[in-house]
Amino acid sequence: MSDDDFSAPWYFDPRRPELAAYPSRLDSSLGEAELADRLVQIGEYQRRLWANRQRALLLVVHGPDASGKDSLIRTLATHVDPAGFHAWSFGRPTALEARHDFLWRTVSLLPALGEMVAFNRSYHEAVMAERLWPVRAPAHYDWPARHASIRHFERHLVQEGTTILKVWLHLSEDEQRRRLLKRLDQPRKRWKFDPSDVEAWRRRAEYRAVVAEAMAATHTEEAPWLIIPGDRKADARALVAGIVAQRLQALAPEYPPRDEAVLARYRGLLEGRD
Repeated sequence: MSDDDFSAPWYFDPRRPELAAYPSRLDSSLGEAELADRLVQIGEYQRRLWANRQRALLLVVHGPDASGKDSLIRTLATHVDPAGFHAWSFGRPTALEARHDFLWRTVSLLPALGEMVAFNRSYHEAVMAERLWPVRAPAHYDWPARHASIRHFERHLVQEGTTILKVWLHLSEDEQRRRLLKRLDQPRKRWKFDPSDVEAWRRRAEYRAVVAEAMAATHTEEAPWLIIPGDRKADARALVAGIVAQRLQALAPEYPPRDEAVLARYRGLLEGRD
C-alpha cells in the first residue's frame, strides 16, 4: 500500500473521528535506511519545486506535547535548500495576535510559489487548544464558523497553488507520559518543559475530543489530515517523509526547461568561441 493511498490507516476518516481508533505504533519498523532514502528524495524534489516557482507546499504539524513536532520538522529539513524552505512555530497567541482574527498571525508566513513551509502548530490551534485554554472573550468563539473559515481559507490556498498536508502525531498515553518525564529528568530537555504541559496532560481526554471534532470539521480532499503513529519517532519521520517526498515529486517532477539554442550561445561566450 502506498503512503499516498487515502485508504491507508494513517489518513483521517471523518466516519471514525475518535483518535483512539487510530494506531499509535506501526506493526513493524520502517527502518533508518528507508528514512534516509526519503530525505534524499525530499531534498531533490524540493529543489525542483524551488527552481520551477509554480507551486508551493505547506506542511502543518500538530500533536500533543512531547509528540516530536520539532524533531520531525528538523529531520525533514536535513537535505532541503534553505533558500526555499522555512519553518515557523506557533505558541499561545500574543496580545497583538489576539486582537486580530485567528488566521492573521499565519498569513504572512505562508509559502510563496516555489517554497516549502512547515508550521509547528498553526491556525488550527484556534479550534483545538483554544477550546480548553481561551485567549479571547467568549463572544469571539463560534466553533462551526471557525471550522468553516478554515475550510474556506485552505480551499483558497489550494486554488492559488499551495498543496496542504496536515499531520497529527498520535501518541499513546504511556508514551506521552514517558516523554514528559524525560523532559523533567534530562537536563538538555528541561528547557522545553512548561507547567502547562502537565495541565494539558491532566485534560488529555478533553483535548483529544476537541481535536477529533476539529479534524472532522476541517478534513477535506484538498487539505487532508493524516494521523501518524508517533510512539516510535523514527517510524513517524519515515512515514511523513515518504508522503512529503511523493507530494513534492507530483508538484515538480522535473527542473524547468531551457532553450538549448540560448544555452549554446552562452556556452560559446564562456568558452571564448564567440
